[in-house]
Amino acid sequence: MPAVAGQFYSGDSKSLEAEVSRFIPVKGKKPMKAVGVISPHAGLIYSGTVAGELFSRVQITDTVIIIGPNHRGIGDRFAIDTHTHWVIPTNTFEIDQDLSQELLKTCKLLSHDSHAHTYEHSLEVQTPFIAHFKKDTKILPICVMNATLKECKDLGEAIALVIKKSQRDILIIASSDMSHYISAKTAKYLDNLAIERVLDLDPTGLYKVVHSERISMCGVISSTIMLFAALALDVTLSELVKYTTSGEVSGDYDQVVGYAGIMVR
Repeated sequence: MPAVAGQFYSGDSKSLEAEVSRFIPVKGKKPMKAVGVISPHAGLIYSGTVAGELFSRVQITDTVIIIGPNHRGIGDRFAIDTHTHWVIPTNTFEIDQDLSQELLKTCKLLSHDSHAHTYEHSLEVQTPFIAHFKKDTKILPICVMNATLKECKDLGEAIALVIKKSQRDILIIASSDMSHYISAKTAKYLDNLAIERVLDLDPTGLYKVVHSERISMCGVISSTIMLFAALALDVTLSELVKYTTSGEVSGDYDQVVGYAGIMVR
């Protein structure tokens, strides 16, 4: 069952569908096939414009892998949820059990653990947008804590290997907000350092610059994992779809959170 329905997004079906629809561009570009995306996970009032534009640009596949940070530090470090379904007001998603088992066999870092997902919002907040475009999509939610660069590479390449073996197109969603609670000017400067590394398809550079510059990008691990997987799946292009900060909604530009929507293909 959802942890943040009625908090991060509307808690009933009709209101949530209307809320998500408001963030979808009326005259959006044609959706295209993508290997991975980086999508924000704040309350929709703040990050919905970025997520809406991003998801309107990509084709939602029959299964999507969602990788998000573990904000509460509960459960295993690399956790695939043990439940068979996830429920939100607008949809019930089936968890792809075949893909889950194959990934568990391929990467020993991963474990089955529902505790890491119990209160976590970073993966859940992606699902209203997925449901808007494709309700019959299966999901594979992976919640991650801190990881070494090698662990990010190992998991990313394992995901790529499993996707190749499946002979299916599977979108990888890395859930991440950017800088937290600093001035808009500083946030844009620091966030651009990280975004440049993503646009260069440089997971090592992303991991290192976020740590060396102390950028408070909460999903750097999930984003690094996604990029390693994408490189192993032969991506050639990364595109910034939209960037904004919470200041555009709150009017407070002294304490903002940054949000970026990026697609790789």
